[in-house]
Amino acid sequence: MESVQRRRQFYERLGWHRSSASNESIVFFRAGGIALALCPLAELAKDANLSADGQGFGGITLAYNESSRDDVDLVLSEAVKAEARARAFWGGYSGYFADPDGFPWQAASNP
Repeated sequence: MESVQRRRQFYERLGWHRSSASNESIVFFRAGGIALALCPLAELAKDANLSADGQGFGGITLAYNESSRDDVDLVLSEAVKAEARARAFWGGYSGYFADPDGFPWQAASNP
């Protein structure tokens, strides 16, 4: 957890303001039309079904947020058609895929 708080402090020193949805486990910042979420590396790797041992996971995922489950399914389907590698679903409604360079993306619906 300490790394999340250390990273939170870094962004706050840059003048970013935490979202009220933040808690001790995850910190959210709004950056224009983008949201930055900070969470423990091991938890993020587990969520994306990737190894946190430094092999194949750089500690960051990019999220593609949609308003419905159907839209998430469409994004994941289109990503696979574009030769992305599909990842497993977790609790809530989201899924992961990797682009051709191996960078993980999350497609999620967060009502």
